[in-house]
Amino acid sequence: MPNIVTPGGVLSEAMQAHDFERTLGDLAASLGDPTRRGIYITARESAHPVTAGQISEIFGIHPNVARHHLDRLVDDGYLSVSSRRAPSHGAGRPAKAYEATEKEIVVSYPARRYDLLAELLIRVVERIAPDDAATIAEQVGREYGAELAAQVGLPEEDGFADAVRAVTRAMAGVGFGIDADDDLQMLTRHCPFGTAAANHPEVVCRLDQGIVRGLLAATGIDVAPATVNPHADPAEACVTRVSVAE
Repeated sequence: MPNIVTPGGVLSEAMQAHDFERTLGDLAASLGDPTRRGIYITARESAHPVTAGQISEIFGIHPNVARHHLDRLVDDGYLSVSSRRAPSHGAGRPAKAYEATEKEIVVSYPARRYDLLAELLIRVVERIAPDDAATIAEQVGREYGAELAAQVGLPEEDGFADAVRAVTRAMAGVGFGIDADDDLQMLTRHCPFGTAAANHPEVVCRLDQGIVRGLLAATGIDVAPATVNPHADPAEACVTRVSVAE
């Protein structure tokens, strides 16, 4: 879940989850009761303000019960006491009328934690095969690279430079902030694996190597194994070096 910047600072993920739960709690308290929810919808959809008497007739409840629900919706900000009169069907003192406010009902679900999933899956691999985790990661990367090449229709290239640039375009399409410099090194300034890459570079970098090799193989260019040098500073780029096989 991304952090949310507010005038007072940054809301952490924990705060956002807390706000989400509180919002659900507020909605349940105000509109969880089916009768009250129906009354709110009726008032919101009505072209005119509604009264406790009208709500009593519509829902078959005592006027005092209708008034209780209406007043609760006013207290919670969903209805307001209207300055307009409700349609009258007889003489006498105008009844208190209610209409919907502009209060929005919005529930924003916390984002799926794919970064956490990546972190945990890497831990699973390291736990199952502690001595072979990096090798397994490269194999998986090569398989994925070949699949990605087939999905995007990566063409065979006549030259090494065109092949490298085709690979960077394919990787950019799945979330890598990557391009090639004049020396045909691939510079990754944004890694879609996020914190998992920082916490497990020995595995994630081998995964990256595998993806590059799988993509390059699809271009028809015979290349030497790729090497990935992770950045020491987050402001720097990770450097992937590839070369034509001798």
